[in-house]
Amino acid sequence: MARLTTASCRLCRREGEKLFLKGTKCTSDKCAFARREYAPGEHGQMRKRRKPSNYAIQLREKQKAKRIYGVLECQFKNYFKQAERARGATGEVLLQLLERRLDNLVYRTRFAGSRAAARQLVGHRFVKVNGQKVNIASYLVKPGDEIVMAGSDEQLKAIKETAKILEDRGVPEWLEVSDENLAARVKRLPTKSDIGMVIEESLIVELYSK
Repeated sequence: MARLTTASCRLCRREGEKLFLKGTKCTSDKCAFARREYAPGEHGQMRKRRKPSNYAIQLREKQKAKRIYGVLECQFKNYFKQAERARGATGEVLLQLLERRLDNLVYRTRFAGSRAAARQLVGHRFVKVNGQKVNIASYLVKPGDEIVMAGSDEQLKAIKETAKILEDRGVPEWLEVSDENLAARVKRLPTKSDIGMVIEESLIVELYSK
């Protein structure tokens, strides 16, 4: 299973904003982005002074979306092609597809502190969809799907503790979650307003339309 291996804090610094790739750790005073709010690398501080071109702005927005959801370039491009073929605005459908990923759903339910942790839970077969174990992080959920966490009593206790710690983070309206049963139901398809982070999808569409 392909995955990103770059240090998370370097990715946030490259995009110039916190992407919360490490979950609650990103709120710590020790966060590298809080201490060094400039791009990584030898010339990082110099690059911050330059005025970016339109292409650079579009590219950075695409890279930001990729990194938030933890997908690789080929995966992201396939999502875009799928969004182009679907009905509706391409950019909004693209965000909807990314939001519907199973690892993102586990993150949104607060059963994992970060999308990387959620992806690990999925890969280790801790997640059941409609009664069947699914270990594919890119699995796309749909309205009506029932998701339940599985595992030993000790493992489920740890997941419940995570959900309790993250209680203040809230759950998006497209999901119905039971912390007690470690279960969730997809009520409807997600919309852009459910994402919780600013992603200018129109810039991504412009980039791929060239």
